[in-house]
Amino acid sequence: MKADGHVHTPFCPHGSTDKFDEYITRGIELGLKEITFTEHAPLPRDFQDPTPEKDSGMDAALLLDYFQELRVLKKRYKDKILIKTGLEVDFIEGYEKETKEFLDEIGEFLDDSILSVHFIKHQNSWHCIDFSENGFGEIANELGSVESVYAKYYDTLEKSIETDLGIYKPKRIGHITLVHKFQHRYAPASSFDERVYKILDMIRDQKYELDYNGAGLVKPLCGEPYPPERFAKRALDLGIPLIYGSDAHQAKDLGQGHQALIAGFNG
Repeated sequence: MKADGHVHTPFCPHGSTDKFDEYITRGIELGLKEITFTEHAPLPRDFQDPTPEKDSGMDAALLLDYFQELRVLKKRYKDKILIKTGLEVDFIEGYEKETKEFLDEIGEFLDDSILSVHFIKHQNSWHCIDFSENGFGEIANELGSVESVYAKYYDTLEKSIETDLGIYKPKRIGHITLVHKFQHRYAPASSFDERVYKILDMIRDQKYELDYNGAGLVKPLCGEPYPPERFAKRALDLGIPLIYGSDAHQAKDLGQGHQALIAGFNG
């Protein structure tokens, strides 16, 4: 493991308070040559965060502080590890214009970034699919079935790939099977593999990268990376770059799942 391209920070309102230096020290211990901090970007101003604590994205008032702190850290650790400034940007259906405007405003400060889907829209409300096990069940009840949640998630993911978000649109698509997070309790009755293969074709056609995310391996109701091995191998066959990401929300989680990912490929 030479790089971790998906790491959160003390600026995450739903993560730990571990300091940047703790993440970086842990990365150096693991032998990382580079690390990208991809904090959850501020959500659009008029978007109503559906999570109970309204803490899915960074406080917009802290964004410049985030960029400034990373500038300082780049200089401090320049001889030990390459630090990249990034964001994990949410694609939210209906807020494409606001997202493009945000990226146009701050894109020049980014070295790297990820575009992810956490929210799906049903009628006039949004739902966060990965917030909690019980929350996923409530979404399935509202939409009518687990299959409807999966279908809506993949519909939204396709839109995220197709939508023009300007020149600063992230080139890496985040955890494309996040909807599997609670699959051992809420399993769809039918396979969605063909949808995922189609999405991989779209990623290839757009020349995007793929977030190969180890966090799902340590989620007890998931037990597999995002995406699992069969999709990761297809991505490689298609020439899609796989960028490992721990999705760490605390320093000790840097590198999570990496050994299992390697073992799966070697097996």
